[in-house]
Order: sequence, then structure tokens, then C-alpha cells
Amino acid sequence: MSLYPPATTDSLIQAAEAKTPSEAISILYQILENPSSSSEALRIKEQAITNLSDLLRQEGRAAELQDLLTKLRPFFSLIPKAKTAKIVRGIVDAVAKIPGSSDLQITLCKEIVQWTRAEKRTFLRQRIEARLAALLMDNKEFSEALYLLSGLIKEVRRLDDKLLLVEIYLLESKLHFSLRNLPKAKAALTAARTAANAIYVPPAQQGTIDLQSGILHAEEKDYKTAYSYFFEAFEAFNALEDRQAIFSLKYMLLCKIMVNQADDVA
Repeated sequence: MSLYPPATTDSLIQAAEAKTPSEAISILYQILENPSSSSEALRIKEQAITNLSDLLRQEGRAAELQDLLTKLRPFFSLIPKAKTAKIVRGIVDAVAKIPGSSDLQITLCKEIVQWTRAEKRTFLRQRIEARLAALLMDNKEFSEALYLLSGLIKEVRRLDDKLLLVEIYLLESKLHFSLRNLPKAKAALTAARTAANAIYVPPAQQGTIDLQSGILHAEEKDYKTAYSYFFEAFEAFNALEDRQAIFSLKYMLLCKIMVNQADDVA
């Protein structure tokens, strides 16, 4: 008789109906430890990982999410690379939603980058490196973030992954702006726009491009143009119920004040 609950839908239901989060987490861990690797068991385990990540996030157990990624490495060798990438990014997203976890996120991303290099998982590594650069920028570690991005840009350009290129160029623009290098910030933004013109860009990404365009125009005191970009960004973020809509709105109001149209603000 197996020590572990079987990796079946019934076990998932049992976890969902558990009386406490701790009990549910315990059942989900046991499902993952079940040695079965049939296609059905793997599917159930994938669902168990999603449920477990959600619960650990709700409980604020960031360090456990980090450990979970290490524990799952043998499991990743049994499933397609695309599914692995989705799970890894899902767990990183879950950690990001836990307040005060930015240092842990940086450590986690660095661990994943090392593992993906060893496993030659280029697609996943590049996305995690872009994430790491953004975290380093938020942490004011600008030179390390720029160093990371410069290598990444060369690599992604060769592979012609336009969507990732847009994200990286945008990050580069924000970094140069943080370092008060306006010409380089504008050049990176132009590169992001050029890459974006060739593909479908998700609304959130388009909103970010418009927001950054507005910021750079405002920096050059061209408040009328800046306002129109902030308005575009506001509409995109507002439709997505993204909190960046509030930033965009504040910038719009400031632009109105700067062009002596403060009466419009009310």
C-alpha cells in the first residue's frame, strides 16, 4: 500500500475541502511526492502545484515557495519544457505578490538562472533574466541590471524574439532614465517601439510603452505630447484594471498644471 495519497482528482478535492490551509498544503505536498508518473498523474501534479503555489502565497510563505521550486526539479524532467517554464514563472509570480519579498525574489531568480544554464533551458533563462534585471532596477542596483541587460539584448536580438525584445528595451529605457541619461533612454524606447511595430503587443505592454514615452516627453518639457501619451496609457491600464492607471492619471493632471490649464483638472 502506498504511503502517499494517489495523484487523482479525488486527492485534489480532498485538499480543496480541507478544514485549514495547513492541512490542504500537507495533502498537496503528498500528492507531489507520489511516485507515479503516468500522464494522468503528471496532469494532477501540475494542478496540485498551481493550488499549492496559491495557498503558500495566501499564507505569505515565500521561503517555502522558493524551496518548492528546488523540490520540483526532478518533476520538470518528466514534463515538456513549455510546461516547466509556465510553472516556474507562476511560482515566481506568486512570490512577487508577497509583500516584502524583493530580496528573496532576486535570490530566487539568480538560482533559477543558474539551474536553467546547467539544463540549457535558454527560453526560460532569458525571461527570468529579464525579470531579474527589473528587480535589480527596483532595488536601485542599476549597474548590475544594465550589465545583465546588455548581454541579454545581444542574445535575444540573434534569436529575434520580438516580444521579449520589447520588454528588454523598455527596461533599458527605464534604467537609463533612472541614471539620468536621457539620450540613451530615448534610444532604447525607440528600439522598443520599432520591435513592437512588427508584432502584436499585449495592451499592458503597449500601456507601458506609452507611459514611458510620456515620461520622456515630460522630461523634455513637451507637456502637450506627454499628456496625449499619458492619456493612451491611462485608457489601456484602466481597461485592464491595472493600478498603473492611477500613475498615468496623476501624470495627466501634472501635465495640465504645467501648461497652465489647471482649470481642466477639476
